[in-house]
Amino acid sequence: MAWGAPNRERRVLKAGHSSIAVTLPKPWAEAMNLRPGDLIVFDQSDDGTLFLKPAPVPGSVTEGTPFLVQARSFDTPGVLQRLIVGAYRVGHDSIEIRSDLPFASERVEELLDAARGLLGVSVVSQEPTRIVLQNFIDPSKYGLPQLVARMKMILIAFLEEIEEVLRRRGRSRRLPTLNEEGNKVLALLVRQLFLASRDWSLARRIGSPDPRQLLEWRVVVHALEELAELFGEALAALNEGVPGRDDPAAEALAAFLPDLKEQLKNVVEALMHPSLDHACEVYHAGGILGDETPSAAERRAPAVGHRGARPAAQLLQRGAACLGLLAAVAIDRAVAAGNETILVEAA
Repeated sequence: MAWGAPNRERRVLKAGHSSIAVTLPKPWAEAMNLRPGDLIVFDQSDDGTLFLKPAPVPGSVTEGTPFLVQARSFDTPGVLQRLIVGAYRVGHDSIEIRSDLPFASERVEELLDAARGLLGVSVVSQEPTRIVLQNFIDPSKYGLPQLVARMKMILIAFLEEIEEVLRRRGRSRRLPTLNEEGNKVLALLVRQLFLASRDWSLARRIGSPDPRQLLEWRVVVHALEELAELFGEALAALNEGVPGRDDPAAEALAAFLPDLKEQLKNVVEALMHPSLDHACEVYHAGGILGDETPSAAERRAPAVGHRGARPAAQLLQRGAACLGLLAAVAIDRAVAAGNETILVEAA
């Protein structure tokens, strides 16, 4: 849909003796599958802006209706966990799992692990062939900027733990905890975006006043997911092959980490507080960071498969490229804000 197309103004028309009306843009009405006689609902912001959306269709799934998964049995490991995580991420509050045959103890433990890994989810009913989980989180209490800031702290903790492993030349014990915390926040971020896409008033309350920004937020969340995976794999590689004292790849990696950590902080700051000048600086710094990756030193180190400083350095180089994507999004957000102008020197 061409939201920014011309003809955005509509004349107010008289409708009846005391009412007035405004026609709806045809592309929007067609996209929403609206027909004469259909109902729409609206929400008004403090500045008088109206947000419209089609009314719920009669007979559709209502709030509070459990998401039901039923099968003869659940034998494949991992399926139950992924179903529960998926139902949570797309916004279901109540999840009911039914089986014709009693759940095996391994599947019950898998299901309980899935619940423990999701913020606000608890098992409220457990029977041999039926288990119900309930989410108790109020989505309006978790703003997108606050969750992104929390994710930034977790990513920084990954990098600091990598620094500690390189300093002590010893294994990290925090990897499982950091992975679990990151997965919780990321699942809630995805859930918030799904809920906001269906409720524009919620979108405004959690930090996305324009519904069109939700796609941009999804790009940000996807990049954060990628960073968490890369940083976790890098820490795991160091755990599996703790580098020695004279490892050139480890030395180059240790020198690279402070700049990577600083760029992470600056990128998130540019995303959360759009400024064209700052976003351009961060984008430029990302290019410099890409040139300073410890590639030369890690190439001199012997190949050791997926263990040690060399694969860790390669993973963090990919993380630096991912930060470059976020820096580009920061520029887009600043340009969209349209509240400043900078001068760029000609080449």
